[in-house]
Amino acid sequence: MKPIVTFLSEVKVELSKVSWSTREELLAATAVVFVFTALMTVYIGVVDLALSKVLSVIFK
Repeated sequence: MKPIVTFLSEVKVELSKVSWSTREELLAATAVVFVFTALMTVYIGVVDLALSKVLSVIFK
C-alpha cells in the first residue's frame, strides 16, 4: 500500500508544476481547431467533387 501512496503524492507534486492554460487561451485554441476543421472539410469536399466530376467524364 505504501508504494501507491508514494506514487499518488508524487503525482500531486508533478501536477502542481504543470502550467495550465487560462480559459481564454483554451477558448482561442478551440476556436482555431473548429475553424481549421471547417476549412479542411470544405477543401476536401470541393476536391472530392471536382475529382468525381473529372473521373465521370473520363470514364463515361
